[in-house]
Amino acid sequence: MNVTATRSSDLTRQIAVLSATGFMLVAAMVGTGLFGGTAVQDLQDGALDADASYLAPAQQAFSIWSAVYIGLIAYAVWQALPGQRGSERQRRLGWLIALTEVLNGLWLVSAQYTTLPITVLVIVLLLAALAFTWRRIVRERGEGVVSAVLIDGVTGLHLGWVTLATVANTAAFLTRTLPAETESAADVWGVVVLIAVAAIGCGIAWFGRIAPSIALVWGLSWLAVGRLADEPESTTIGIAAIVAAAVIALVTIVRVVGRLRARR
Repeated sequence: MNVTATRSSDLTRQIAVLSATGFMLVAAMVGTGLFGGTAVQDLQDGALDADASYLAPAQQAFSIWSAVYIGLIAYAVWQALPGQRGSERQRRLGWLIALTEVLNGLWLVSAQYTTLPITVLVIVLLLAALAFTWRRIVRERGEGVVSAVLIDGVTGLHLGWVTLATVANTAAFLTRTLPAETESAADVWGVVVLIAVAAIGCGIAWFGRIAPSIALVWGLSWLAVGRLADEPESTTIGIAAIVAAAVIALVTIVRVVGRLRARR
């Protein structure tokens, strides 16, 4: 691990990450209705529920948030250890990860207390922050297994899931704002969007990291379940989601196997 002499800003960074994690968790509790608020699926007159649009994954897909939150909590505790204080990788990534946590929490707050367009704005900002953080992660040298799991792995899961969540959130907004007659073109636009998601997923997979692909394949698979077995029903979009998931999985496997062979 690349560790240098500690600075006063290192302790500030560690505290900032812990604070951002705490804010995110409190916002999550509010967002799930634990503190008496409305559960996410019932917010915005149900616009964010699993059956609110053609591009919303089935409800089971959202359990991935548990893995993301547990991973971010573990990261916050680990990065706060004295041995991580002078880590160059923590210096380059800690503030960015804290930003993604704050935006994560702000989305839940905006969903609870503001309007649907604002939730779209916040989740787009979260996606941009995660994409920038991921770009920096893949350009940095790793610092062991723990770093790979708690930085690369957790951020990758977060990025992959939020990529699909951004699509679902935007679709929920458009479903509520576009004229009802545009529903006749839902299959066409749904397939176009899923092709774009597959292209983005393959682009991310080309870096040879599996975490974003796991989240995307997970979400797309449950999106397929939602369209094939729940309302609004769409066999076309369901099949397109399965194909998109399969393509991302295949590219990821090919890329990871290629990287492993290159190391031998």
